[in-house]
Amino acid sequence: MKILISADMEGATGVTWPADVLPGTPQWERCRGMFTSDVNAAVLGFFDGGADDVLINEAHWTMRNLLLEQLDERAQMLTGKHKSLSMVEGVQHGDVDGIAFVGYHTGAGTPGVLAHTYLANSITGVWLNGARASEGLLNAHVVAEYGVPVVLVTGDDLTCVDAEGYAPAARKVAVKDHVSRYAAVCRTPARTAGDIRAAAKEACALAGQAAPVDGGPFTVEIEFDAEHLADAATVVPGVQRTGERRVSYSEVTMYQGIRTFKAVTTIASSAVEEQYG
Repeated sequence: MKILISADMEGATGVTWPADVLPGTPQWERCRGMFTSDVNAAVLGFFDGGADDVLINEAHWTMRNLLLEQLDERAQMLTGKHKSLSMVEGVQHGDVDGIAFVGYHTGAGTPGVLAHTYLANSITGVWLNGARASEGLLNAHVVAEYGVPVVLVTGDDLTCVDAEGYAPAARKVAVKDHVSRYAAVCRTPARTAGDIRAAAKEACALAGQAAPVDGGPFTVEIEFDAEHLADAATVVPGVQRTGERRVSYSEVTMYQGIRTFKAVTTIASSAVEEQYG
């Protein structure tokens, strides 16, 4: 049994505001340990449940945040940027039996601690075939095309609610309760580590490759906080303006859908100016 962990940071234990997740800040340095604790707890739980191999895909910002030296020695970690499938890189090789979304969060324009979708604050909403889309929803459609079930989701309480929509059978662990975008009632790392480990052990029962799901075609609509970002995004082939601050595109598969999404967000982020956006 091989488990892939897609590890994001905004939904980690103790994380509540931007400095907690921005590489290079003192708060980020402190929160790296709690992020690593969450991920390692999932690793331990999956091995408790009978996994033979656990691969962690670093999925936050620079994708160089986890402390490798604090992870269980049986695990391996894929770290660094420029990966074909970004947050779920590794699922495409046909040997993954289940995936965990650890440290996830809600989507842009919705309530949740540090809620966003790919870009921290330039995107105000994403819709997939008309439904509000978080990173979890987008990634769940990608992994479904490879027959890989989402078996575990951790994050704030609203992230767990969001996950009910795209992975109802998955085990969910709330490490904190949403108060506002930058505030939460947080459990201690000792408590969340125990909760995540127990859930990951149970989640192993859900692992097992299934028939690939062909859910396409997919239409993705993206709303930005500034008109010029929508204009910039149309540089990507197939992306069209649908409003002052909105663009959309359609793809037959979510594999291509997420790659186009990555291209759009990369182009848009390059058009953001520090003070005016």
